[in-house]
Amino acid sequence: MEKLEKAVLRNKSIGTKVSEGEYGQLEKLAEGRGLTLSEWLRELALTELTAHSADEIILAEVLALRMLLLNTVQALGKKGEVTTEQLRKLIERIDREKQAKAAALLNGGKEAQP
Repeated sequence: MEKLEKAVLRNKSIGTKVSEGEYGQLEKLAEGRGLTLSEWLRELALTELTAHSADEIILAEVLALRMLLLNTVQALGKKGEVTTEQLRKLIERIDREKQAKAAALLNGGKEAQP
């Protein structure tokens, strides 16, 4: 852990019960990373605050491909061609929007149309 993180006042505690065997396994994992069990578990928990789930990442990429396909087909149908510049701008827009669309779907929201 970085030294800056230790300057943060941590005055709340989280606890859980595990079996003797589970405790040993967790301890070995933490030691393998050069951390105490407490440091390692804190790191895992705090990482979850900012991490995107695998489902969200996969859904975001699938939605991005869907949006790219639909928008490209639509442009081809209207104009008969898609320029490299149009495709670049479309990809940039999709990259900006895909994570929010995936999160909304996973949280029970409806997907906005591309």
